Amino acid sequence: MPDPIPGEPNGPHETSPHEIGHDDFATRHAPMVPELPLDDQEASTNVPLATQIFRFIVTGVGSGILDFGLTAILQYGLGVPAGFAKAVGFVCGTTTAYIVNRRWTFRAEPSMARFVAVAVLYCVTFVVNVGVYTFLSHLWPEELLYSLLAYVIAQGLATIINFIVQHAVIFKIK
Repeated sequence: MPDPIPGEPNGPHETSPHEIGHDDFATRHAPMVPELPLDDQEASTNVPLATQIFRFIVTGVGSGILDFGLTAILQYGLGVPAGFAKAVGFVCGTTTAYIVNRRWTFRAEPSMARFVAVAVLYCVTFVVNVGVYTFLSHLWPEELLYSLLAYVIAQGLATIINFIVQHAVIFKIK
């Protein structure tokens, strides 16, 4: 009989340390990348409103950091004009927010009708967000603090519009 391989079962009644109490390790495979939602519940639009609001805020903060961070790097680090820098930041942050909100906040299945509705909504909030940011950027001195304030005002307005329309209309679409 060949020598046992370290970490392998030594016989028909023995298990490897990786199999003890972990059904996921019964077969050998590479770990899967986690996908939102990170729990076992199926997609459902029956998420309580308070939970939706909390998740929307958490998602928004993360996406907002991406949005403003990219905007600031482009505008102040690379000298890109404020409106264009904000547009790039908005697109990256908003795309991230949509993916996370669809899967985690509202637990909605993929839908072409919903995607088209979100695209229309994001075009509207793009104009509002970038327009307000650009307007305030021209009104105030071009300094990082004023850009942050312009960002907060523009993003706050767009976030309110986004949540109301997504909650009331878009994630009710099948």
